Amino acid sequence: MAHIPGPTSPAPQLSTRFTETFGVQHPIMQGGMQWVGKAELVGAVAEAGGLGMLTALTFPDPELLAAEIRRVREHTDNPFGVNLTILPSMRTVNHDELRHAIVDAGVQIIETAGANPAPYMDYFAEHGVKIIHKCTSVRHALKAQAVGVTAVSIDGFECAGHPGEDDVPGLILIPAATAQLDIPVIAAGGIADARGLVAALALGADGVNMGTRFLCTQESPIHHRIKEAIVASSERDTELLFRPLRNTSRVHSNAVAREAVEIMAGGGQFEDVQHLVNGIRGRTVYELGDPEAGVWSVGMAQGLIHDIPTCAELLNRIASEAVDLIDKRLSGMREPSPALL
Repeated sequence: MAHIPGPTSPAPQLSTRFTETFGVQHPIMQGGMQWVGKAELVGAVAEAGGLGMLTALTFPDPELLAAEIRRVREHTDNPFGVNLTILPSMRTVNHDELRHAIVDAGVQIIETAGANPAPYMDYFAEHGVKIIHKCTSVRHALKAQAVGVTAVSIDGFECAGHPGEDDVPGLILIPAATAQLDIPVIAAGGIADARGLVAALALGADGVNMGTRFLCTQESPIHHRIKEAIVASSERDTELLFRPLRNTSRVHSNAVAREAVEIMAGGGQFEDVQHLVNGIRGRTVYELGDPEAGVWSVGMAQGLIHDIPTCAELLNRIASEAVDLIDKRLSGMREPSPALL
């Protein structure tokens, strides 16, 4: 059945350091997901009042990246950013050329990940670019603050992709980070709805970063069958790849992922599973809609996802429900129970 958008009314606003710093309506950021963070999704998130994040490594050629940035601007005049994951092992990618392409295109927000952004900070500061650095531990967040980033997005163990090697869930990691950091903190991992947003704000965060939830929206440029697979899955339907190598990655639980986990648990090395975890196979999953075709990233938050809304519907819903939670449920708890009167 085709999705028919319902009427939408302006959503209430929650003002935080995140919204003020990055000039967006809602304290909600769309995670930079390879093969997924494309113009149609980024533009929809930005137009709906969130911070959309284009993924540079999806367009490893500077001209292609610049063209995709122009495509985003066909969808929205609102702020958006570009995720630049710096992986020194990717020798076929010229990160310096991508960095220049982003700045030359006039993008004012960049999310860095994968390596210390210190070598790039002077260049970014010179061009007035605000940097969000993605990290998985308090110690790395403190280093990022020390080199001058604008904000950090910190991933709890529940997240899709790389959760780090400390295995600290968000309920602990977020308040541990906000207690020590002075810059805005964006909570990530396991967040998919208003309850997660309100919880993150209560833990001291200034906003949330959602990947899996935006993966399962109408504008997400992946096959509809993969979105349906997310809706049908529970929070238990993920696997942790590469644990023995201390390069853990959380992916959807399918036969391919389970085979790779079993091989490595039995002493296998990366070379023994390389044919299973090939990135091209993962891209094929998104393009052809076969959830068993390869390994693909998804977080435990899939257990909280039960529909496939538009980005505007999702952001309006989360904002409205968050305000209701704060104004009604939580504030109401201050009143004495009738049974005690």
